[in-house]
Amino acid sequence: MVQWRKSSYSQDDPQSMCIEISTNAIDTALIRDSKNPQGPRLALTRSEFTDLIQAIKADGDTT
Repeated sequence: MVQWRKSSYSQDDPQSMCIEISTNAIDTALIRDSKNPQGPRLALTRSEFTDLIQAIKADGDTT
């Protein structure tokens, strides 16, 4: 069973942009739009997910 976790930066506003992630698969991280949980999902290897997070942090945009 896939367990999803919402970003700690999420607001309670249903219109806010938010993603959820699941990293409980062995070598895969899944990402989805929290407003559309049945919609498409992005599957990344752990390495790709780590690279994505590092790139986001390097950008410095926390909005």
